Amino acid sequence: MATIEKRSSSYRARVTIYQHGKREYLTKTFKTENEAKIWGTTLELEKGKGKAIAHQNTLFKAFYYLYVQTVKKNDVRKATFDNYVKASKVINRLFPTAKLGKLDDIQMQAILDKYGETHSKKTVTELLKKIRTALRYAYAKGYIYNDFASLLKAHGKEMPKRNKALSMSDLTELKHYLLQHIDNEFNLMVLLEISTGLRRGEILGIKPEDVHYDGQYYCVEVKRSISPTNDDTKLKTKHSRRSVTIPKDLYALLKNITPKESGYLFDWYHFKQSELLKKLLKKIGIPATTFHGLRDTHASFLFSNNVPISYVSRRLGHDSIITTEKYYLELMPEKKHSQDTNALNLLESL
Repeated sequence: MATIEKRSSSYRARVTIYQHGKREYLTKTFKTENEAKIWGTTLELEKGKGKAIAHQNTLFKAFYYLYVQTVKKNDVRKATFDNYVKASKVINRLFPTAKLGKLDDIQMQAILDKYGETHSKKTVTELLKKIRTALRYAYAKGYIYNDFASLLKAHGKEMPKRNKALSMSDLTELKHYLLQHIDNEFNLMVLLEISTGLRRGEILGIKPEDVHYDGQYYCVEVKRSISPTNDDTKLKTKHSRRSVTIPKDLYALLKNITPKESGYLFDWYHFKQSELLKKLLKKIGIPATTFHGLRDTHASFLFSNNVPISYVSRRLGHDSIITTEKYYLELMPEKKHSQDTNALNLLESL
């Protein structure tokens, strides 16, 4: 049975376990005797069910590393696995001595909040996703007795958005400039981006044979994606493999590009497209954005012209409409003003 020991103004619970033939102890300190009893009794019950509670003495950082190397390695694509590995370096810093059995939502939340003071909310969110999957696996295996992963929240600095969608007027100006300067191959890459909303890696993965006429439409077949960090050319999701229609004039321009020695249509520019785009937009006098911002622009343009969300979702290669609603339902300023006017007119007509 668990033993409870009063220590000054707190109570320490201790549960005996046997690991590799040796007797060891799981201990945890609480503010009240009742909390200590509940913890001790719960562990004794879990031990009685045969659950491997001895793993609660394992350092969380060590458990996370083993979880990533044995479970996630063959469960996700290479790019995603690399992100899990990168996260382990952060976890090593945040939880250098924390043991599985002594973790709880309050302790972990405090550490994550401290991390969020100097990092963006998006960065904290991505880290938390990986921590949650590891904790849920530990709970399912019986290494921890409390499934508290869902209680953890991501807090962080609200950083200025870099992936800003261009306004309709800026989009029009950009397209006109690109068509007037088609001798520059990078300009054709940007033109393809605003015309399709492809991910940057998907554009870099296009080969000459992927640009074709199917008897009805001019299309670009999305079959692969190029990453700057590894040689994995797999697409992001199963719905990323798709055929995206393009204008006839753009089709003709793409067909005139001389393929590179690598077999791909576009030069990868050492993956510095963002720098080139920044210079291009500055030259034209258009607010800066990223390649993903141009993807947002394409989606917003379709939404502003009442194109059904189901079609936009398929065109963007999303797994579901929910993803599209979550990330791309930001209408262009002009459309919002129009809707505001319509809404006010309707209200005034009551």
